[in-house]
Amino acid sequence: MVAELGHFALILAFCLAFAQALIPLAGTLTNKPLWIGTARPLSCGQFVFVAISFGCLVTAFVQDDFSLAYVANNSNSLLPYYYKVSAVWGAHEGSLLLWALILAGWTLAVAMFSRSLPADMVARVLSVMGMIAVGFYLFMLFTSNPFERLLPFPPMDGKDLNPLLQDIGLIIHPPMLYMGYVGFSVAFSFAIAALLAGRMDSAWARWTRPWTNAAWSFLTVGIFLGSWWAYYELGWGGWWFWDPVENASLMPWLAGTALIHSLAVSEKRGLFRSWTLLLAILAFSLSLLGTFLVRSGVLTSVHAFATDPTRGVFILAFLGVVIGGSLLLFALRSSTLGATASFSWLSREAGILLNNVLLVVTLAMVLLGTLYPLVADVLGWGKISVGPPYFNFFFVPLGLLLVLAMGVGASLQWKRQGTNRLRSLVKAPLLLSPALAVLWLLLAGWSLKIAALLGLTAALWLTLITLQDVWKKSQHSHSRRVGLGRLNKSYWGMVIAHLGIAVLAIGITLTSNYSDQRDVRLVIGEHIEVAGYGFLFHSVEQVRGPNYIAQQGRFDVFVVGAEGGDGANLAIKPFTHLAPEKRRYLATGNMMTEADIDGGLFRDLYVALGEPLGDGAWSVRVYVKPYIRWIWLGAMMIALGGVIAAFDKRYRKTRVDVKQPSVSQQSEASPILAVAKKES
Repeated sequence: MVAELGHFALILAFCLAFAQALIPLAGTLTNKPLWIGTARPLSCGQFVFVAISFGCLVTAFVQDDFSLAYVANNSNSLLPYYYKVSAVWGAHEGSLLLWALILAGWTLAVAMFSRSLPADMVARVLSVMGMIAVGFYLFMLFTSNPFERLLPFPPMDGKDLNPLLQDIGLIIHPPMLYMGYVGFSVAFSFAIAALLAGRMDSAWARWTRPWTNAAWSFLTVGIFLGSWWAYYELGWGGWWFWDPVENASLMPWLAGTALIHSLAVSEKRGLFRSWTLLLAILAFSLSLLGTFLVRSGVLTSVHAFATDPTRGVFILAFLGVVIGGSLLLFALRSSTLGATASFSWLSREAGILLNNVLLVVTLAMVLLGTLYPLVADVLGWGKISVGPPYFNFFFVPLGLLLVLAMGVGASLQWKRQGTNRLRSLVKAPLLLSPALAVLWLLLAGWSLKIAALLGLTAALWLTLITLQDVWKKSQHSHSRRVGLGRLNKSYWGMVIAHLGIAVLAIGITLTSNYSDQRDVRLVIGEHIEVAGYGFLFHSVEQVRGPNYIAQQGRFDVFVVGAEGGDGANLAIKPFTHLAPEKRRYLATGNMMTEADIDGGLFRDLYVALGEPLGDGAWSVRVYVKPYIRWIWLGAMMIALGGVIAAFDKRYRKTRVDVKQPSVSQQSEASPILAVAKKES
């Protein structure tokens, strides 16, 4: 009965989304206030029913209702309850239902927190979001229904959740990633609404910026959670390996990064309006492309969900409609956008333009490397693999250029920057950053590698020039407030995000160049030394988990040379213990490697237990990874910067201060233009 209720609620949510897609938009075209006013109630109703549907699927998992095909294929009676809940989005059908729920949540947020916007603008935005929802509801109801029954003979127990997904990473990573993916639908909907209205100006950019920042921050969190999950769960110690599904999340992030910078120029100076609209379309289109790659069955990945190509055809058609329709509308309306003001090539506008060019070139490189093997296979050119060497060859120099340009661009003034002042801005950071990079490596006792020097110099350059800019702006401001309190949240968000990029670059540089790793054969009682640490293989014990049996290795870790210890005799007291596991899951018999990590701000000690080799010997993987946690610390700072910028009070002052015109007047004269005139 719960399954039927969930299915019926999903159908009702589809009906409300269909009405939301048509009625408010028709109201803006026919000047009918009653139809325009239905946008918010329909959004609320859609969210309620899709939430009921999602709750019913969660209930089916918790109650072990194996008469549902989706539950039987992705759960088991031995599975802990928290993994039963996360198993809801652990495979194809449930992940789409989560996507629909999050889309309905973003739609509800726009409906609730846009009351200061003109009614016809909100109606257009919510109608576009309703159209997107209709596509996903049709996909679920006709090709990916999570409520299909296995009747009349349901299985006694389920096949179990993939052991790779039985981890806290599944609980938090996909929801965060989807919040970012789906969040870009808001920027996309605002862009389409602006094109439908035939106007796009600074007020539109101001309305769009907080939503874009929020989506971009969620996507940042989702990506770094996925990186952390891969690092400790897959047992090989890597945090990024250019998997096609990883690339699928990176591409909309790059487009979104370009978009939030372009929106700043569109709001401040009225420039790049057409380009900003295209970036909004591109960011969401790439989110849909990621959905196609993960669920189409066209690629093999540890992240991929579906292997049914017919589903991929549906998503590909939907992708074609979204991209083709939005680009066609852009072509038809481009003449209404009007001309934009000119700008100096030595200004912040030019710096952001350079930032956008580098981001889009990087995006194109990732897109080509990801799709080329698929295109080559379809055209019969053979199986072609594009791996890390290709991506690193292009991404590393482009990344360095981005970091260098980022420091200068953020410090430039709007409209025009004097050359003398520019020289004074860059002089001290330019001299100090390479000297500090050399000093850092020498004090750490590492050799001077060119790649490490370049990466560390770029990161320190960005740090120094950003902090210098903070100091200068806190001393020279037109605000009555003093010191750092003069700076608004939007600026602080930029500063924290840029410093996060610097921290991320330091982590990537140092862990890539100075990690020490060994794959060895060890017998109980033997030890290995890696980067000044001794790892003594103490024992192997059998332990029992809730739904698995594991061989748990015991390693005592010492600092070589401490308290009289030497490489041959590690008789001193260990400072930590590591217990990696080799698990066998009872329901399926699948084997999994669970690494154990002693983490720290400046280094990680990582041990993974491999296969037994006979005669009491085991294969063991040992890593010492310096500064690897700076990668995720930097990512958190980047996301935090986006959140802080989204809460800038200027975005809450977008209400129309003049008397609201009637609906008919709104259709004749754009409310966006009215707001822009009032603010100017």
